[in-house]
Amino acid sequence: MTTGLLPEGFHDRLPPVADAAARLERRVLASAYAHGYERVDPPLAEYVDALAGRLKAGSAHNAVRFVDPVSQRTLAIRPDITAQVGRIAATRMAHHPRPVRLSYAGPVLKLSASQLHPERAARQIGVELIGLDSVAAAREVVTVAIEALDAAGVPGVSIDFTLPDLIDTLAGDTLSPDRLALLRERLDAKDAGGVAEIAPQYLPLIEAAGPFDRAMARLREHTGDALTSRLDGLAAIAGAVQGKVAMTLDPTERHGFEYQSWIGFSLYAQGARDAIGRGGSYTILRGDGQEEPAIGFSLYADTLVDCDFGSDARRRLFVPLGSDPARAARLRNEGWVTVAALEDSDSPEAQLCTHVLEDGEPRAV
Repeated sequence: MTTGLLPEGFHDRLPPVADAAARLERRVLASAYAHGYERVDPPLAEYVDALAGRLKAGSAHNAVRFVDPVSQRTLAIRPDITAQVGRIAATRMAHHPRPVRLSYAGPVLKLSASQLHPERAARQIGVELIGLDSVAAAREVVTVAIEALDAAGVPGVSIDFTLPDLIDTLAGDTLSPDRLALLRERLDAKDAGGVAEIAPQYLPLIEAAGPFDRAMARLREHTGDALTSRLDGLAAIAGAVQGKVAMTLDPTERHGFEYQSWIGFSLYAQGARDAIGRGGSYTILRGDGQEEPAIGFSLYADTLVDCDFGSDARRRLFVPLGSDPARAARLRNEGWVTVAALEDSDSPEAQLCTHVLEDGEPRAV
């Protein structure tokens, strides 16, 4: 006899939660489609070397791998869909005029998980703009992200901007690769003492974090003319959503931005304990070995659904035996969910209905 237990990090989605997840996904993708982002649907698994090599920084380190019994080559189940979208843009859609706007949604699987986030199987929704990572492109992607969350009914959205390659840009050749990596790590952890041991001139960057306008002013003060154009671009991007969402800036944040380049952002929502999505600029590798710029964002559907985002109040109408099918059809067209009785013992309560059809009209149970 089976117990119904699932492997660690896996879970079932039951009604009405699975319906909420599908509704949220539908609204996000519809909002992106309205901006010209057409959907692609890559396979769940592909050759590991293709998956690992498509993004500049690689993307298969946390992938579940297995040997394909047909080709005898190693396959990987995707831990992230972004690299697959990059592959599609660089190969099947290489002829497409740039930029190409693509959206996607699907399951991902990680080899391992953390104690804080024990889920290994999840669902990812996202948008990618391939061929540009300019200020104008970033403004569009950030706007699409905010509008998509609004369309999905997600309340209290905020955005936290970062500059993933800021330290590399400022340091240049003044630090060895090992010390530069350590500096990034300590800045990310806001370890002032550790930063002071390596390069105390970067300590002000820890203070240049917080509400966007104030943090931006501090960052400009401490970096002088070195990043004027970069910061002007960031200000223009933030201006696209000014007044629509709360905005913060943490210029040295790198957690979750392993392959992003000049700009990154995290999305948060009221009631969510962690980020509900991340995005930023990056590069993909084309078939000729050249790098191509891109920018996009991914939303974590499970985090959103766990916070009840995407859920609607149930409105189920019980249709007793003998009711007029045409009337039930008209009510469905008006947005009702109808549940027809199939035997005399059926009842509104047994079918979890909120209303019952009486004399051709819905009545609250």
